[in-house]
Amino acid sequence: MSEARQILVTSALPYANGSIHLGHMVEYIQTDIWVRFQKMSGNQCIYVCASDAHGSAIMLRADKEGISPEQLIENVRREHSTDFADFGVAFDNFHSTHSEENRVLSESIYLKLRDAGHIATRSVTQYFDPEKGMFLADRFIKGTCPKCASPDQYGDNCEKCGATYAPTELKDPRSAISGAVPVLRDSKHFFFKLPDFDAMLKGWTRSGALQESVANKIAEWLDAGLQEWDISRDAPYFGFEIPDEPGKFFYVWLDAPIGYMASFKNLCERTPGLDFDAFWNKDSSAEVYHFIGKDIVNFHALFWPAMLEGAGYRKPTALNVHGFLTVDGQKMSKSRGTFIKARTYLDHLNPEYLRYYFASKLSRGVDDLDLNLEDFVQKVNSDLVGKVVNIASRCAGFIHKGNAGLLVHSDAAPELTEAFRAAAPSIAEAYETRDFARAMREIMALADRANAWIADKAPWALAKQDGKQAEVQEICALGVNLFRQLVIFLKPVLPSLAAAAEQFLNVAPLRWDDHRNLLANHQLNAFTPLLTRIEPAKIEAMIASSKEDLATAEAPAATTGNGELVKDPLAAEIAFDAFAAVDLRIALIEKCEFVEGADKLLRLTLDIGDAKRNVFSGIKSAYPDPSKLEGRLTLYVANLAARKMKFGVSEGMVLAAGPGGEEIYLLSPDSGAKPGQRVK
Repeated sequence: MSEARQILVTSALPYANGSIHLGHMVEYIQTDIWVRFQKMSGNQCIYVCASDAHGSAIMLRADKEGISPEQLIENVRREHSTDFADFGVAFDNFHSTHSEENRVLSESIYLKLRDAGHIATRSVTQYFDPEKGMFLADRFIKGTCPKCASPDQYGDNCEKCGATYAPTELKDPRSAISGAVPVLRDSKHFFFKLPDFDAMLKGWTRSGALQESVANKIAEWLDAGLQEWDISRDAPYFGFEIPDEPGKFFYVWLDAPIGYMASFKNLCERTPGLDFDAFWNKDSSAEVYHFIGKDIVNFHALFWPAMLEGAGYRKPTALNVHGFLTVDGQKMSKSRGTFIKARTYLDHLNPEYLRYYFASKLSRGVDDLDLNLEDFVQKVNSDLVGKVVNIASRCAGFIHKGNAGLLVHSDAAPELTEAFRAAAPSIAEAYETRDFARAMREIMALADRANAWIADKAPWALAKQDGKQAEVQEICALGVNLFRQLVIFLKPVLPSLAAAAEQFLNVAPLRWDDHRNLLANHQLNAFTPLLTRIEPAKIEAMIASSKEDLATAEAPAATTGNGELVKDPLAAEIAFDAFAAVDLRIALIEKCEFVEGADKLLRLTLDIGDAKRNVFSGIKSAYPDPSKLEGRLTLYVANLAARKMKFGVSEGMVLAAGPGGEEIYLLSPDSGAKPGQRVK
């Protein structure tokens, strides 16, 4: 038997400024399944997390609610903890980044980096809110886009035209906090010299610590050249003050990942025999895994390992990166009721339904996961109720009625028993590599075989025949044992179902190696229904409740560039001159093709009369055969600034309309139009 592994596991820290929703739950359920499998396998696997509790957003929300930031983050931490527990996510410790352990570790790591020459300082010019007396982060500045003249845009990018720019380029800037006109001020900032770790990062990111697609993305940043990272913010700021620098605070993303270490440190201080250094020492033989979403890869694959290296700690064994959640093929939507909070789901449905559905969809990759609600109902009802639980419900009654609940020894189908045992290593390997979808497929294939065998033997028919009672007991005894095997294989995904099954089976908590043995001459407890079917009405009620949540939320008012209230809250008005500045032309689609590696994009080569243009457009879902667009005329925005993308440069934009998915319609002019003509 191999020696037990020492494993420390974390999930990304949920921000203490809002409720948990189903998009968040993808990560915590994925991590929890992996941790439960490791613990069932006999490994020492410790799962820690914490509230991400610092930053301007926390400070401002607390001020708005009239409470202290400390009270706000504790309220949210309790809410998050309850949601996670009710979804079966079993942290060994759920702490907070606003803790003494994190303050001490953050200061220590910073000082080690500073003393080793990895911290630089220089003056930075930023917008300052004279009414609130604070420097403004980009997202707290709004104004008119310098590219397309759209009002009410954020300080770093325009949601209308997609342009990126510096906050100082905004026209008519104003503070999104107070509405005041901001002024420019200089301030001393502190920078982590990330380029010092270029060589180390190029090696580590190709060491197997990252999925290949993630390593390729990181390579783009490395090849472009690393930049120094601004790690300071000015008072007022809710966070930790930088040592020896009054009025200067650590940027939230500096102390957030250190929160992983701090949560573990807090657990070590309360757990005899648990040694912090054994996991974080540079020469540690323990394993450390971070489960994160693809939107925060740069922090975890560049900044975090560089900080650890510079401070003399070990780096993570691996990052396990996942994609985003869509619902019915589209982004979660408040208006459609598909932006579903964890608590809203729990008010209507069993959390184990979602744990199983996510497991059936999660692979080793970073592709987005779709919660198709119709498929969700069908899959849960078919697999869990119709296949797994059905085996126990079919057999238990005959054992209780015909043999007082005593499970007899059975060799009714040795080839089937051996097939279940033989499947265990493959299922275990799928769990270990986080290919949960493959594990679920293999488990359900076993369930199909068990149900087919029971149906073929038909104990319900034999029970009506004289002299067949012993055969009925053998068939049903094996059926219950096969059910027990399936429960073992599914226990990392369905801990509550497993606990109920253990009560029925009258056994101690099942371990992974228990699949090797069968129960014989064993007393069962009374059988009670383990899972019920999902009723579509409950899905409808959950969606309706999510819409009600939206209706009760405070809707922000839209304003024009000068701060005046707009009557229609859906869209702020723009001046005619801004619209007239758009250079709209007729374009001929000469070539249209798929973009390798892109889920939504098509590459269009356009003839606009006096020039050719290359445009990427997110219309792939509506045009599965892109060649059919070739030769068509469409409308093209010719003076939109070129945008550098992962797959190349997009020179402008073609116009399309529709609700999304397959319903996207590329706009075309009337007959008689010619490439290059301007649209007045």
